[in-house]
Amino acid sequence: MCPFKGGNSRLPGFSSSFRGRLLSEITREIIAEVGEVKRKETSPSTANHYLATRAILRRATLDWEWIEPEQVKMLLDELPEHLVDLVKSSPCTGLRKRNVTDLEWSQVDLQRNAAWIHADQAKGRENIHVSLNVTAIEILRKQIGKHPVRIFTYRGKPINQVNTKAWRRALEQAGIEDFRWHDLRHTWASWLTQKGIPLNVIQEMSAWESTEMVKRYAHLAPEQFRKHAIVVDELLNNTILTQSGNQESGNIT
Repeated sequence: MCPFKGGNSRLPGFSSSFRGRLLSEITREIIAEVGEVKRKETSPSTANHYLATRAILRRATLDWEWIEPEQVKMLLDELPEHLVDLVKSSPCTGLRKRNVTDLEWSQVDLQRNAAWIHADQAKGRENIHVSLNVTAIEILRKQIGKHPVRIFTYRGKPINQVNTKAWRRALEQAGIEDFRWHDLRHTWASWLTQKGIPLNVIQEMSAWESTEMVKRYAHLAPEQFRKHAIVVDELLNNTILTQSGNQESGNIT
């Protein structure tokens, strides 16, 4: 069903604003600029119809957000206590929102520093092994004794909803805009990429089925690819030096 009044009749006017651009070039900044222009050219309701495609365009371009460690610290400082550990666990593990909120004690082994997501809980319908770092272990230990089944709770009850006023208020107070809870997962993958973790390892850790998904982070690891590229330098230089040495030996004789 088309979300625009009058079917596709208004789409040409909107698409003309992006004519000649690749999907990968359509960023949220460009969409926002077009939205401002449309507000001036048309009625507010018409402009909103145009902007209703923003989510579709962002999904098509996979234009997601990630934030720096300093920003995560600022966000945690603004959150109420019961959400701090829940939020911190996402960039620690890379787990999806539902896998974090629904995590049970039966899925955690603190002795082996591991957790697992059952296939029926995973988006890809396959079991996911989660290696727990020191921070994740500390978070989990703090929850011991609060609930017999679920790990993250508030006033004795499991936390199910995370997109709350407290979450949105904390984002605003921390000065973080246009950021979803799921972007914490992208933040985790972005940090790993920037630290030189191979993309195939990140794919395995995140349980992404498609390599196309993890390739979206490749631009964050130029140094990682550069160190592989210089292997050719070494091969060529060694060959050139060898040839040069042979020529000099020939000249001497």
